[in-house]
Amino acid sequence: MDFCPAGSTDLSEAEEAEIETIRQHRQELLEDIKKLKEEIAEVFAEIECFQNAEERQEADNNPGEQTSKLSQRDKLLSLGRKKFNMDPAKGIQYLIEHQVLSSDLQEIAKFLHKGEGLNKTAIGDYLGGRDPKNIQILQAFVECHQFANLNLVQALRQFLWSFRLPGEAQKIDRMMEAFANWYCKCNPGVFQSTDTCYILSFSIIMLNTSLHNPNVKDKPHFERFVSINKGIDNGGDLPEELLKNLFESIKNEPFSIPEDDGNDLTHTFFNPNREGWLLKLGGRVKTWKRRWFILTDNCLYYFEYTTDKEPLGIIPLENLSVRKVDDPKKPNCFELFNPNCKGQKIKACKTDGDGKVVEGKHQSYKISAATPTERDEWIEAIRTSITQDPFYDLVSARKKKIASKN
Repeated sequence: MDFCPAGSTDLSEAEEAEIETIRQHRQELLEDIKKLKEEIAEVFAEIECFQNAEERQEADNNPGEQTSKLSQRDKLLSLGRKKFNMDPAKGIQYLIEHQVLSSDLQEIAKFLHKGEGLNKTAIGDYLGGRDPKNIQILQAFVECHQFANLNLVQALRQFLWSFRLPGEAQKIDRMMEAFANWYCKCNPGVFQSTDTCYILSFSIIMLNTSLHNPNVKDKPHFERFVSINKGIDNGGDLPEELLKNLFESIKNEPFSIPEDDGNDLTHTFFNPNREGWLLKLGGRVKTWKRRWFILTDNCLYYFEYTTDKEPLGIIPLENLSVRKVDDPKKPNCFELFNPNCKGQKIKACKTDGDGKVVEGKHQSYKISAATPTERDEWIEAIRTSITQDPFYDLVSARKKKIASKN
């Protein structure tokens, strides 16, 4: 379908340019639709092959009723795991309704602790919920861990491997509070209070980041770690030997971040805060390129097409700011920047021409929206998503609590 007859002389130059832009956008949309149809066809083909293979295997092994029931349960379990990775609460509800999982909170906690096929981010999100049921499951989940006779770093390694810590301060607080209580019950006498364990756990997590994040240039020394933790044991100091052992353990071996067993990208992009087409200015080569942006989980992802499975780049929004800016070539611009580290590259990554993941080159990101309204909506959505590191606020609040007791 053409928008006007070829060679028409009834249009002004501006109108012809607008129509040419519409044609280009239409062509891009058609290409996106074509790619999407091809991907859908591939998915259906894979599902059909999988179902055929399952049926053949079931028939070969045992055509009896028991095998049929087992196969049906496995199918329900597999679907329930996928639902959990999309929406944890609905996934648990589905598994209970289909009698694959008991409604007993201890059994749910054991299911999450085992974690087979479950997205570690989804586990953390579910355990951090404020509903009384979630809090009880969190407590049972923590008690699935054996912390007796482990030092604090060893216990944290085990605990933080079983899920991914969420980004919300309130969820982190509940989870680390439960961890500290259980650790102190498993190891009586190590700390004078659970508050001590809580604060020291956060100090260790922050130490891990400071020692092993390449963007942190000023690496903390042991003396600084000691000074940060002065007076946290009910007003007294922890033994220097204990702190030294913890410090050296983290220095020699950083925490391992668990790989997600579930469909991580599906979970990440399923329910974004905002998505849409924007123009992005290149970092090294200053050209504007049209990209599909998705805002979710405190990160801004951008893709070449809406149907792409992997993003071209990822911009973590932690500690960044956003503001309106003017540009001589593009209207409706806004900028992502780090207000505390001017002149330094923003912590981000992208894929290069060879498909390798490399560090981003931007000291700031300049982005253009189609209209002033869209620009303002993106700015508001990004500001809502931007988070300062919550650990510092949580530790500060707990230290004030200890100080008020003494």
